[in-house]
Amino acid sequence: MEELALHMLDLAENSIAAGARRVDIRVTEDPASDRLVLEVRDDGSGMPEEVARRAADPFFTTRQTRPVGLGLALLDQAARMAGGSLRIESEPGVGTTVRAEFQLSHPDRQPLGDVAATLLALAAGHPEIEFSYEHRGADFSTRFDTAEFRRSLGDVAPHSPAAISALRRALAEALRALHRDSRQEVSHGSGNH
Repeated sequence: MEELALHMLDLAENSIAAGARRVDIRVTEDPASDRLVLEVRDDGSGMPEEVARRAADPFFTTRQTRPVGLGLALLDQAARMAGGSLRIESEPGVGTTVRAEFQLSHPDRQPLGDVAATLLALAAGHPEIEFSYEHRGADFSTRFDTAEFRRSLGDVAPHSPAAISALRRALAEALRALHRDSRQEVSHGSGNH
């Protein structure tokens, strides 16, 4: 995975596989401390301490369908390559929080990527799950919540073309500040972002 949005998608899909009914994704950029934090929190089945401790090991998985689990290992590697770290907190029956920290200005920090496409894939592909996305920076903040969006639809079916079109528009509006910030990031010449 070469962008943070794809890690968000992978983490959210892990949450859904663990029985989550709600997944909260938060990105915080803090130029003063030169940190970017990606946090995904769910209300899924959670993991015992031993499983959570080994979850980022690429040769450890609880899945029966394949012998390795690379998603968390790739996120851990991406964080470490950008001067950061990965932390997993989980409690059986309560849920899991995955927190990846990166040096914001590090030349090897992966770009944010297409957050709108990730959120659209999650919300359209899993209408039974509630997702929220919050992104905060020094001079902007944006938030999107599928529960609020679905309430605004009224009687429109969540899978209908009208709902998908409205979802695209709502995500574009919610993420407008993000796109502005991405252009500033490029104009500041901060490496390959």
